[in-house]
Amino acid sequence: MAVFKVTKCPTDELSLSNCAVVNDADFPGTKHIRVHTGGGQNFVFSIKPHPSIPRYNVGFSLPQRKWAVLSLNQEINVEPYLPEDYISSVTLEVDFMQKKTTSQEQYDTDEMAKEFLYTFPNQIFTVGQQLAFAFKDKKMLLLVVKDIEEYTLHFKSFIFIASVGIASIKEGRDVKPRKAKLGQIIPNTMVQFEKAETSSLNLTGKAKGKQVRQSIINPDWDFQKMGIGGLSNEFNAIFRRAFASRVFPTDLVDQLGCKHVKGILLYGPPGTGKTLMARQIGKMLNAREPKIVNGPQILDKYVGESEANVRRLFAEAEEEEKRAGVNSGLHIIIFDEIDAICKQRGSVAGNTGVHDTVVNQLLSKIDGVEQLNNILVIGMTNRRDMIDEALLRPGRLEVQVEISLPNEEGRLQILDIHTSRMKQYKKISPDVDLCRVWTKNFSGAEIEGLVRAAQSTAMNRLIKASSKVEVDPEAIEKLLVNRTDFMHALEHDIKPAFGSAQEIINQFLARGIINWGSPVTSIIEDGMLFIQQARATDTSGMGWCQFCWKDHRMQGKTALAAQLAKNSDFPFVKVCSPEEMVGFTETAKCLTIRKIFDDAYRSTLSCILVDNIERLLDYGPIGPRYSNLTLQALLVLLKKQPPPGKKLLILCTSSRRQVLEEMEMLSAFTGVLHVPNLSKPEHLLNVLEASDVFSNQELKQITHQVHGKRIFIGIQKLLALIDMARQTDERIRVLKLITKLEEDGALEDPGMA
Repeated sequence: MAVFKVTKCPTDELSLSNCAVVNDADFPGTKHIRVHTGGGQNFVFSIKPHPSIPRYNVGFSLPQRKWAVLSLNQEINVEPYLPEDYISSVTLEVDFMQKKTTSQEQYDTDEMAKEFLYTFPNQIFTVGQQLAFAFKDKKMLLLVVKDIEEYTLHFKSFIFIASVGIASIKEGRDVKPRKAKLGQIIPNTMVQFEKAETSSLNLTGKAKGKQVRQSIINPDWDFQKMGIGGLSNEFNAIFRRAFASRVFPTDLVDQLGCKHVKGILLYGPPGTGKTLMARQIGKMLNAREPKIVNGPQILDKYVGESEANVRRLFAEAEEEEKRAGVNSGLHIIIFDEIDAICKQRGSVAGNTGVHDTVVNQLLSKIDGVEQLNNILVIGMTNRRDMIDEALLRPGRLEVQVEISLPNEEGRLQILDIHTSRMKQYKKISPDVDLCRVWTKNFSGAEIEGLVRAAQSTAMNRLIKASSKVEVDPEAIEKLLVNRTDFMHALEHDIKPAFGSAQEIINQFLARGIINWGSPVTSIIEDGMLFIQQARATDTSGMGWCQFCWKDHRMQGKTALAAQLAKNSDFPFVKVCSPEEMVGFTETAKCLTIRKIFDDAYRSTLSCILVDNIERLLDYGPIGPRYSNLTLQALLVLLKKQPPPGKKLLILCTSSRRQVLEEMEMLSAFTGVLHVPNLSKPEHLLNVLEASDVFSNQELKQITHQVHGKRIFIGIQKLLALIDMARQTDERIRVLKLITKLEEDGALEDPGMA
């Protein structure tokens, strides 16, 4: 080992040879040297002689000095080195020598590998080594050795390698490849190239390493911590359509002629997780920081500013696309409430046309003449029907995923997510079984609100009842959210938007159902058969029934229909009543009815009660007879099959069967249940007994009075007369009831009429 000094490489040509330059008299017959720089550091170089290098000096190029941390005139210890390890494969990270250099020109890695072996024959390379590489007449490249696999060879093996090559060595018993720090290049060494992470270099060919292309999925991302419950199927659909092509190398995508998906539309009811899904997609992808913009933020009062706002969103992506080409990073733009700016062109009143030009600008940026391939636009909306159709075609927002209400498994996942902290710190009582928390038709946001309401109920127990708001400090540590808190939240605080219309149903059933005879029993039994038909898995998923009887009212049709809707135990029960549409125009009424049916399709099991259908159609015996627009809308919706996997039961009530026949509406129903009036004395007496208004003596008097007479009265009319009798003096109560029945024509002698 001798002491040498560091000097510059004498020529540019020698600098590109990756060899240290020495005086021939210093190392005669030697091809490699080991350099000791102090502190236990040593580096191996292949060498070339040159007469311009003084004795006891070694010339190094700038990349070599940078790699080995050498300074000019530094003293180093140098000794000859005899290689024993030979490289079977080497992976090189490649970038432009000038970091600011950009080019979309393709570099064929197969040609680069041949040129590399030709330029650096039998040289020694070390992991981490930097070297300059002149690839033909293209730009100067900087190579960094990233990985080496080698064979440890003895002298006989080396002769073997020279004669038959590396493929034969792999068959040898005592020669096995292994990871190594350094080794010598041989003619059969496999050379692979990887693009540096921040480089704009465009590599093609088979010699491109497996890790050349940066993964689209963030390597630090944990799919178990996404915080998205009940949306696994939707997420899988998005990944399959939108991201699968971005996982594969660009050359394979080019060979397939495949274009990346550039737009995703997430639509569905409020609170189902659309914004959460978009936010998590932005975090999951190994891309530029997502740009999140609310739709209305794009609009501006100044002419042309709205369109300029759209162009600014795509400016960075355009600049990087021009600079880096296919190696550009992915730019994500998230539009919340995209329907605010992308309404159907021509649908917005006024002559400014701002919305139309904004839509045009957005279309041209996503899929125009100068289309970008490094963008992903994610739009979210509750009103997919309002968005311009041109935006939804393939090439734009082509992946359209409905984020609907979660199923039972999804609801349990969401509950687990929102109660995980309580479980972690043992703040939830053991009596809480999340599987038994009734959350049918709850959205994700409503489930989160339910958990908050239960927590609030639990915390309110600790507040002392006094003039001042005080918290019991002793009970704070013992605070537990128990089952009662969840039940209180379900009953009083949180009601699902797509749940059962309990208040209206209870209002219809305020007086209950009085089973005054076999007709009522028969109606309820037949109605339950319709419910079972609608619920059954082997049916079309749609059931209808109508309650009517000639042209009479007050038979209690609405109450019976409400009772069946309640007995169905369907998670979604909606009432379509003319009372809620008083003063509506025909168009507004049709839109309201359409929304009720659309909401019903979102639930697995749904029931719609259409009350007093002839009033809903604006029927009148004189003048304009009915609303044809509403009639046609109802006919279409009544006959429409629900989406696959959805079950819908429609209950309608009417007092005008003949009218519905003339309107050709009766044929839309699979069944008609006749609700008759009370027609026998025993029917009347059954209702009077159930009312608890009359004594036994009075009931005997009434029995005597109605014996042998014809009864014909609706249940509601009879209940109204009973209420009047309740307020009448007991001495004349029976007489008053009989008199009113006769005056109303409900009680007649058989010989009359």
